[in-house]
Amino acid sequence: MNQENLYDILLGPVVTEKSTMGSEFNQVTFRVALDATKPQIKEAVEKLFDVKVTNVNTNRTKGKVKRFRGHIGKRSDYKKAVVTLAEGQAIDVTAGI
Repeated sequence: MNQENLYDILLGPVVTEKSTMGSEFNQVTFRVALDATKPQIKEAVEKLFDVKVTNVNTNRTKGKVKRFRGHIGKRSDYKKAVVTLAEGQAIDVTAGI
């Protein structure tokens, strides 16, 4: 997999209160492409950040239907991946790649 495809799989880190609590357990949460598989996500994280990944859990969230000034719209679907790193490994999501 070339470098450009790695950036197409990982869209960005998720920085929320719940995702930062996962850092206690060596977990990092990323927003990923809808068609990305667990092996692709694992390979992308290992190559981009030079870390060892032990587990990948994914969560696909359907977009909500919302109203804005009487018009009905729909938010986009998205997929999150919670990546568990090996002991002693770390990723600083606040710094750029």
